[in-house]
Amino acid sequence: MSPETEWGSNGLVPDVWSPPLSLRESAGRCHLTLAGLTYGVGFSLQEAADDLIARLVGIALGARSSGYQHATEVGPPDRDLVEFISEVGDIAARGDDIRPRVFG
Repeated sequence: MSPETEWGSNGLVPDVWSPPLSLRESAGRCHLTLAGLTYGVGFSLQEAADDLIARLVGIALGARSSGYQHATEVGPPDRDLVEFISEVGDIAARGDDIRPRVFG
């Protein structure tokens, strides 16, 4: 655990930042969005979540292999988002399921 980790109100579980999730339905399909990062679409919430997870694994492993480079023209990256992607990339690289980290 990093030294910057803030502990939750009960003192036992650390508060970790995650991008907010949103869900909407359109034309009979679920659209699950991980704000600022990726999305998933499916005929059920489970399908949308599976699609989102597959996309997020690709993003996280790609960022991990490239060294988390970003375009300097757009300014510094969001630190929380970079840390989240890094954590997810580490979990995926170990072969573990990222769902608990993403969905809590």
